[in-house]
Amino acid sequence: MMGMRPGIILLREGTDTSQGKAQLISNINACQAVADAVRTTLGPRGMDKLVADGRRVTISNDGATIMRLLEIEHPAAKTLVDISMSQDAEVGDGTTSVVLLAVEILRQIKPFVEEGVHPQIIMRNVRLASGIAVRRVRDLAVSFDVDTPEGEAMLLKTASTALNSKLIATHQDLFAPMIVDAVRSLAAHGPDGLDDLKGMIGIKKIPGGDVRQSFLVKGVAFKKTFSYAGFEQMTKKFTNPKILLLNVELELKNEKENAEVRIEDPDQYQSIVDAEWQVIYDKLDSCVTCGANIVLSRLPIGDLATQYFADRGLFCAGRVEDGDMKRVAKATGATVQTSTNGIYEGVLGTCADFEEKRVGDERFNIFTGCPNSLTSTMILRGGSEQFIAESERSIHDAMMVVKRSLTSRSVVAGGGAVELEVARHLRQHALGIEGKGQLIVMAFAKALEIVPRQLCDNAGFDSNDILSALRKKHAQDEDGKWYGVDIERGDIIDTFEAGIWEPADNKSFSLASAAEAAGVILSIDETVINPRSQDPGAVGAGGMGQKPMSNMMAGAMDTVNAQQGGSRSGNLGNGVSYLKGRGGG
Repeated sequence: MMGMRPGIILLREGTDTSQGKAQLISNINACQAVADAVRTTLGPRGMDKLVADGRRVTISNDGATIMRLLEIEHPAAKTLVDISMSQDAEVGDGTTSVVLLAVEILRQIKPFVEEGVHPQIIMRNVRLASGIAVRRVRDLAVSFDVDTPEGEAMLLKTASTALNSKLIATHQDLFAPMIVDAVRSLAAHGPDGLDDLKGMIGIKKIPGGDVRQSFLVKGVAFKKTFSYAGFEQMTKKFTNPKILLLNVELELKNEKENAEVRIEDPDQYQSIVDAEWQVIYDKLDSCVTCGANIVLSRLPIGDLATQYFADRGLFCAGRVEDGDMKRVAKATGATVQTSTNGIYEGVLGTCADFEEKRVGDERFNIFTGCPNSLTSTMILRGGSEQFIAESERSIHDAMMVVKRSLTSRSVVAGGGAVELEVARHLRQHALGIEGKGQLIVMAFAKALEIVPRQLCDNAGFDSNDILSALRKKHAQDEDGKWYGVDIERGDIIDTFEAGIWEPADNKSFSLASAAEAAGVILSIDETVINPRSQDPGAVGAGGMGQKPMSNMMAGAMDTVNAQQGGSRSGNLGNGVSYLKGRGGG
């Protein structure tokens, strides 16, 4: 027929597209379902999640760990994984809070989307509210001097607060001082000392024994490496030893040359064999004559070298992990050598004491009294591998919190007090805003209440009664600004007086990240799913909105079964699948 224009195909067959208000609401629903998977882990009374992938089992209430293990599939909801991982990397704690805040902001502004308010208007006012909230947190922050006894107490309280919601909360009296000591040993060498916190503070896990048997080594400790015959005769204890670090293989091997050698006399062959022996002996002799008492190498140290060093009263260890070598170098002042030629005393390190000692069923090489004191090692004990692994994650979070407290030197009260005070401030500020912006800022303020509300719900308290009391207290006068949830009595309490403190930067970062994530979700006006990015079996299956749904179960311990090839999905309302098992489709 004349005048008809042929259809233009832009996307390949099987590509699924979704756009407009419906897809935006679908994205918000997907984010809400993800938040439902982690909201019960928040706070001191939060529950744990058990994630199984067919090969290993992980028990954790750390938001970033759970988000990573669930392998969220929904493209928009993956934004929540990013902000959770960013929060974990930057400040350590608050990984669950930032996800809940982002999703609650989306939930509170969802009615505006449904009513047809343009996303740009919503985003502009969300950014406005976020900026006001961050400035209010900075105004509320209480500064302290870390070099005073009061500052030391502040650091201990921030570490204890971070551990309150962890599996080792009942042992915070043991771990909080250890964490503060370890982090402060790095800070003593200036701000740069805190840059590589994870690399300079080693955590070694030894299953067995009681968790109270965990201890801190102010130096370096690492598990005894593989050793050859002759190791038993080595000296296992030194005072003020000289330490040589190598990246050299000390093992007798045939020297391989890409050449052919012709000999006319059997004695010439023997001279070649003797030369190979002489090469290794020259290397070993260089290690001894330089004055070293301890020789460590990233590469193997063979049986000949082991016996050679043992006969001369030296200690050696080969195949030392790279991280342990770096910590030894930092602590002792040694320089790693790539050759045994020209070793002089200036490249050797030292420490006050070295000893190989038994810890549980393992033997550890322990360096203490190091002159640089730029590293520490925490030895963790526990009854199961899952418990120790979760303890390690908890300690890492607490160390990051202490680090942030040392750098910012300011804290705010926890327990939902800051969120409620910022919400009150936003409501007051919103009264001066005209038009739709006032309602959106009010919605942002309402979203901040998710933190104290979820703390109450997870503790089994009536959140409506407690939040009503908190709103009244915060509205009365300035003295009520630090009132939050009392988890112990199901009431309200001045959380600052109670010693529930968090770094101010943590709260600022959480608020800014949550608002940014909400803005990213709101800015999406079309979702295109290319079948090439999906599993082959998923092509033509209808794309988004076509996978079956099942409700997530929650009990005393929520269990997410992510068995190989299986799937888990939340109830999104619009049928959007958002989770998949490890290796699943």
